Amino acid sequence: MACNQSNHSNQFSSPEINLIIKLTSPLSTVIILANLLIIIGIIYNRKLHNTPNYFFLSLLFADLCTGLALPFIPSMSLERYMKFSNCLILHIVPNFLFLSFLFNLVMVHYERYFCIVHPLQYSNFWVHRYVPLALLTVWIPPLLYASLPAFGWNKRPQNQSCEDCSYKYVFPREFIYLEVYGLLIPAILAIIFMTVRVLWITRSQMKDICKLHRSVQGDVPSDKEHRMNMRYAKCVAVVSLTFMVCWVPYIVYVNVSILALWQGKGKYSTEPQTHIILSCTGIGSMAIIPVVLGVGNRQYTKPIRKGLRKFWDSCRMGNDAKDFTNVEVV
Repeated sequence: MACNQSNHSNQFSSPEINLIIKLTSPLSTVIILANLLIIIGIIYNRKLHNTPNYFFLSLLFADLCTGLALPFIPSMSLERYMKFSNCLILHIVPNFLFLSFLFNLVMVHYERYFCIVHPLQYSNFWVHRYVPLALLTVWIPPLLYASLPAFGWNKRPQNQSCEDCSYKYVFPREFIYLEVYGLLIPAILAIIFMTVRVLWITRSQMKDICKLHRSVQGDVPSDKEHRMNMRYAKCVAVVSLTFMVCWVPYIVYVNVSILALWQGKGKYSTEPQTHIILSCTGIGSMAIIPVVLGVGNRQYTKPIRKGLRKFWDSCRMGNDAKDFTNVEVV
């Protein structure tokens, strides 16, 4: 028996779908446009064509794809009626894109962490020597893991006239727990560890520089020392603010979802609207991290700033020419 088309159309006009569109449309637009601008800035600046920026370009591309898939991720908790093959694609593709984004983010942090911690050994670092292989390691494993439901690890309902499409039929509970506690949480902890380690090393190096400077100039702190301490304080403040704004919402979303899944015995016990808001804000805020890293580097935005400056100068010259013409006419 074919699926009821009226039920299918009513689902897509439901308040949950309208809420998803309202929340994800501005987030997706900002993420996609910001990543495109940064990608263009890196591509058109030949000085940035090196190993670290190849990994960052891969991260930006994964983030751009995450922005495209963002409207589909919150809708995974909604039940629909469609062919199971289409249902698999609807769930596997966004999950793969998000996992590849997370793997790329870990790789970018790992590459920069090794460069700072072991600068003399960086040229022999396998990530630096085998860039294509390193890029494959952040794209192939997420694809293989996300595709496991297509190879049989799912809970497809049997003997039904209409096939329900929802995450609970595509992803078994064991699959979700393994993804969260075996991939997501360890990746987040690794990023936090590397960030804290780099800040700690930077602080110790600053102390050594200040000791050498005082041994030459005297015990009185100089202006350079004050500026260094101020820059370090700003760096710590930016990192802390980024963690609070970008990581905390996603961590809250993951823990609330797992707790609700555990209490609901296979279904989210929270209200659909609450889950949609948490998923949109959590994943959307996490997807902003590459944008923050890109905007923080002036080299990435240099071509864009030049283009905007030329556009502004041309507008000013046009207005000045109009004013001069009006004066001559008068």
